Amino acid sequence: MKKGWTLLIASVWMAAIAVYTSSTTLEVVATATGLLSVWLTARENIWAWPVGLVNVGCFFFMFEEAKLYADMTLQIFFFILSVYGWAVWLMKREGADVRPTRRIKMGTAVWLGALAVVLSAVWGYVLETYTDASIPYADAFIATFSLVAQYLLSSKVLENWICWVAVDVMSIAMYAYKELYALSFLYVIFLLIAASGYVSWRRELRQRERGLTVWQAESAPRV
Repeated sequence: MKKGWTLLIASVWMAAIAVYTSSTTLEVVATATGLLSVWLTARENIWAWPVGLVNVGCFFFMFEEAKLYADMTLQIFFFILSVYGWAVWLMKREGADVRPTRRIKMGTAVWLGALAVVLSAVWGYVLETYTDASIPYADAFIATFSLVAQYLLSSKVLENWICWVAVDVMSIAMYAYKELYALSFLYVIFLLIAASGYVSWRRELRQRERGLTVWQAESAPRV
């Protein structure tokens, strides 16, 4: 019951922000579903994924109008990764509501970082050469690292929040430069939720690790 009231209050609050910062119905729905999706994700709620799919569709058309083509294309990948994340979170739950959080492996971090740098450069060049994108390399860089963050989030990896914090900071600057001030403000809220998500997920992970350590110690054969 308490969770239901919390979700209702959060939804009303996010809808109010959406109405305040948006000028069209599409922007209102995009803002509200975006905030709600990230908030639910930070709380490891499986409903984050269907809400996120609605948000992805809204942002696709918004970015098309703003000529931010990398971000527009990004929504297609977000859609695929959201469906993937929905499935992953429901697998290997170990008795919990969703799959337990895990840490990134060093090898995964290295190849993802290298891939992001290369893809950003190639994507930026394509946007600069073949489109009328206004800030092609910045757009491509943020879009690429958003993909990395989304992949880690879908895979239930703690470090996704660190990536999202970096993406949110860069997005705030980019959208302010484009005079999309409502969107820039939205990413300030995203930044706060991402920081909260990292703290919450890390706490849950540490509690589980401590519980596993205690269980292993108690299960060890006595000499």
